[in-house]
Amino acid sequence: MKDTKMPTELSIKVSHYNDAAIVSLNGRLTIESSPGLRDCLLTMLRSGSLHSLKVDLAGVPYMDASGIATLIEALKTSRSHNVELRLSGLQDRVRYLLEVAGLLPLFQRSDSQSTVAAVTI
Repeated sequence: MKDTKMPTELSIKVSHYNDAAIVSLNGRLTIESSPGLRDCLLTMLRSGSLHSLKVDLAGVPYMDASGIATLIEALKTSRSHNVELRLSGLQDRVRYLLEVAGLLPLFQRSDSQSTVAAVTI
């Protein structure tokens, strides 16, 4: 498990399980913090060792447009590398932002409480 604390108060924890990984975030996903998350996600997705990647956003109360751009780039990269990408723990504010931007339909909901969004490649 790796724990990275960025000065912008977004922590990124990565847990690996065979050919799957979970990236747990805690803090604000903003223009200051999204480059670190982008680097982390793209490195993992391009590694060729993953079949599934879950990004847990339960600890993210706020996301700006750069956070959305980071998730969309991760989605595109996951598709090109045949990796299943899952977003979990969408808080109401973050979910609303994705809905208003018209992006939530890109992520199919996969659980009964609608707290997990998934894209299966």
